[in-house]
Amino acid sequence: MERVPAVRRRRLGEELRRLRDLTGLTSEEAARLAGWHQSKVSRIETGRSSVRPEDVQVLLDVYAVHDRDLRDLLATLAGRGYQRGWWHDFRDVLPTEYRDFITLETGACRARSMENSVVPGLLQTPAYARALTRDVMPHLSAREVDALVDVRIARQAVLRQDRPLELWAVLDESVLRRWVGGPEVMAEQLLRLREAMELPQVRLQVLPFTAGGHQGVTNSFVIFSFPRIADLDVVVVDHLTSSLYVDRKEDIAAYGAAFARLSGRALHREDSAEMINRIHKELS
Repeated sequence: MERVPAVRRRRLGEELRRLRDLTGLTSEEAARLAGWHQSKVSRIETGRSSVRPEDVQVLLDVYAVHDRDLRDLLATLAGRGYQRGWWHDFRDVLPTEYRDFITLETGACRARSMENSVVPGLLQTPAYARALTRDVMPHLSAREVDALVDVRIARQAVLRQDRPLELWAVLDESVLRRWVGGPEVMAEQLLRLREAMELPQVRLQVLPFTAGGHQGVTNSFVIFSFPRIADLDVVVVDHLTSSLYVDRKEDIAAYGAAFARLSGRALHREDSAEMINRIHKELS
């Protein structure tokens, strides 16, 4: 069984505990009705151990939860589809952290992204993604680069599904001016950003150099939100060699406040589009 991100496991446990509390059952009573030992319910609720989707369904039956959307969401948090997801075919080249990130992205309904160096993966062109992958990971073989680019492009399906992911991205101006892959590749990428801005599910703002120093300078980050459960947000912070998953409520609140301040200092949509167009002309 593939590893389920610890942040999702803890969040799942919190939600299952909340549902149990709503029924008025103790953990001992819930375990008895499920045919388990009380320690199993305790481990699930505290996120100390992985939980199978089938076990989640058993608890939801005990708690008389019939809402299909909620049942599907919680089963997804437990890992349903993690092994059978499209990215399973790329497991030999995808680090565990990246697979964790994709499962979060796939299950989310909204993503707020602050990017201070590169275009968000969901908006990258194949040429940009290829050039960036080669530059950042020069040790990879051509086959591995091809696989990672395929994954990057496949991820973008979340913006085109029946219930598309809502993406709100704030890009530092340096993202637009860094010639990843050279001027031709970058010019194509800028056009892709302009096209994405026309999608109702995409909100894109540029944070200009004139805004000065800001909280997004040191690290890029993404805040994932999930349907039906308001306090299920997870923050992913990028570092040079790894990603940090943040799920403490006070930390999530701090990142949410930081994103609000950054978006407030960024250009509005029309001015952001004008800057992208102006930089594109400079590359022509």
